[in-house]
Amino acid sequence: MAKKVYVGMAADLLHEGHMNIINTARELGDVTIGLLTDKAIASYKRLPMLTYEQRKRVIENIVGVKVVLPQETLDYVPNLMALKPDYVVHGDDWTTGVQSKVRQRVIETLAQWGGELIEPKYTEGISSTVLVSAISSRGVTPDERRGLLRRLIYSKPIVRILEAHNGLTGLIAEKIKIVDAEGQGREFDGTWLSSLTHSTSKGKPDIQYMDITSMAQTISEIFEIGSKPMIVDVDNGGLAEHFVFTIRTLERLGVSAVIVEDKVGPKRNSLFGTEVKQTQDNVENFCDKIRAGKAAQVTDSFMIIARVESLILGIGLEDALMRARAYIMAGADGIMIHSKNEDPKEVIEFCHAYAQFERKVPLVVVPSSYNTITENELVDAGVNIVIYANQMLRSAYPAMVKTAESILKYQRAFEANEYCMPIKEIIKLIPQPDAIYKESNNIPISDHVVK
Repeated sequence: MAKKVYVGMAADLLHEGHMNIINTARELGDVTIGLLTDKAIASYKRLPMLTYEQRKRVIENIVGVKVVLPQETLDYVPNLMALKPDYVVHGDDWTTGVQSKVRQRVIETLAQWGGELIEPKYTEGISSTVLVSAISSRGVTPDERRGLLRRLIYSKPIVRILEAHNGLTGLIAEKIKIVDAEGQGREFDGTWLSSLTHSTSKGKPDIQYMDITSMAQTISEIFEIGSKPMIVDVDNGGLAEHFVFTIRTLERLGVSAVIVEDKVGPKRNSLFGTEVKQTQDNVENFCDKIRAGKAAQVTDSFMIIARVESLILGIGLEDALMRARAYIMAGADGIMIHSKNEDPKEVIEFCHAYAQFERKVPLVVVPSSYNTITENELVDAGVNIVIYANQMLRSAYPAMVKTAESILKYQRAFEANEYCMPIKEIIKLIPQPDAIYKESNNIPISDHVVK
């Protein structure tokens, strides 16, 4: 009777290293591939380019693979306990970092029935992560980008979105990542184009002055430098007749979602609350606007998220919940609950009440005022998307003011150095034309020296 062999892999982009592992496993017995789901992969690195079903169709057609089944977590143990394989095969590249604990659990589990871990030498010079990064850096199509947000919501405990108002801030949202003390990687999942930061970056007031043409240009700037999804703030969307054209334009560009607020009249920033006159739309009118937007969109991947302003305007929790139910019934793909209170209590109360809804859609929050709350607390409350809506612009402006004041004070630029990154780092930040050329011709970017 053939031995049972288990191989866990993501297999986003199949390459020589994967084939070496599978060939090693095939020599040992019948091969079962535990294919990591989108959710499992997103728990430790970027969402895969291909969906689970797409990856499964590729793997199950490889000679020597007998069974392909989902591995729902990074942890192998649930599948190992069900299959009790004689061997687990994995490259020797997981002895350190985030997967070292996973490896140890595999060894301890196999020991329960005398199984063995086989670790072929890691194939040098090739990496799925590097390959995916190289492909992503060249951009994605609008259709590919648009569908990413729905996949992220399904795959991650919380989707982390960062404000971007130009190509440079988009580049930061695209590239910045950290590794915490436990070896867990963390990065932003997408970008938020806010009417506040977009208009402010253009030197204009936040009064719904910036038109869709200006917004489309900024979206294109951000999309040029990365592949992550974008959510766009469209204020109240204007008249329903205008809203449908906004939807079509943004969907065509590859935007994943819009957030539209249930207010009418001249635009006033919500964080003013009741300090300025703001009028909430009636439920029937706003539901009609949602239905018009949904009827106008072409693809199923695009999302219209309804922003409930009841807490901002002091109308209260019950009104917010009533409106959320109505907007969901009208076809909203998500609900954003907004608050200007520094205490997150009223938002959490809404979340707990919302969790009891029979019919729910993804829940979005923007903790600009109540910024002491953590992402883990938001996950526990049932939040699906957190948007850091204006921190990039707010942090940039003070630094630029200090730099300008320093130059005026000292009548030279030397003292301003402490507020500035080195010129060489600026040059390296944006890929140079010859670097792009080298990459497109499969010449490693590391060979490029900036002079």
